[in-house]
Amino acid sequence: MLEIGTKAPAFCLPNQDETEICLRDLSGKWIVLYFYPKDNTPGCTTEACDFSAALPAFEELDAVILGVSPDSPKKHTNFIEKKDLTITLLADEEKELCNLYDVWKLKKFMGKEYMGVVRTTYIISPEGEIVAAWDKVRVKAHADTVKAKLQELQS
Repeated sequence: MLEIGTKAPAFCLPNQDETEICLRDLSGKWIVLYFYPKDNTPGCTTEACDFSAALPAFEELDAVILGVSPDSPKKHTNFIEKKDLTITLLADEEKELCNLYDVWKLKKFMGKEYMGVVRTTYIISPEGEIVAAWDKVRVKAHADTVKAKLQELQS
């Protein structure tokens, strides 16, 4: 988990349209950077739908929402079309960003160990600093929790 107050690691990744999105190009905006394991799975779908539903409120707070998973741009496009998502999804197929943001970890499920994305959310300030973080995120009401924290940070 990256520490509050540290500089957000720089990145450039393709989105669902294979357009490169770079942290440097978002300078001056608030960024909600959330990491999730896999497109079209129950928890990830709920989280993406909740962030999409809340997007207008985040935009009023001058915030960009970026979801990141190891899925390909093509998988992201299918996910977006299937679920009518309005947020931007970044493809981290090489898991470079997942490693930079310390979310690619050893996980356990039903007695088996494997490497995977630990559901994590960061808020990055307009100055490029990590100002809030959640790890091992529980999806229910998470978008509302993030929005409330963003409002608090801006007040």
